[in-house]
Amino acid sequence: MTAAYDPNNIFAKILRGEIPCHKVYEDDAVLAFMDVMPQSDGHTLVVPKSAARNILDASAEQLAVLMPVVQKIARAVIKAFAADGAVVMQFNEEPAGQTVFHLHFHVVPRYEGVPLRPHTGKMADMAVIAAQAEKLRAALA
Repeated sequence: MTAAYDPNNIFAKILRGEIPCHKVYEDDAVLAFMDVMPQSDGHTLVVPKSAARNILDASAEQLAVLMPVVQKIARAVIKAFAADGAVVMQFNEEPAGQTVFHLHFHVVPRYEGVPLRPHTGKMADMAVIAAQAEKLRAALA
């Protein structure tokens, strides 16, 4: 059994505007923003605006509105960052690698022969993240 949703997780705080983020896409149900600890330039997170701890407790309706945005962001990161492909990752519970307990998908540009940067817990330069967000927003336009 999974634990209850915590409305004070960092993504819930971002959704409420309590913590800033570099938004690249937003509609009534979904927000996409830059990961501040990117494993590749253009690493983007896609989250539902409604509460869900992870895919194990998400509703079919939440997933139905979320997945087209994940696809849209994946196409845009490939275009914006001239990537060879993109990996979409989603983790469910701590043993599987989940560290923020609000449903989210990582969309990470990938390049032939280039390994992902390790997830060190250290935030990237925010000016670099802001420039990458602008580049991604342009690709989405």
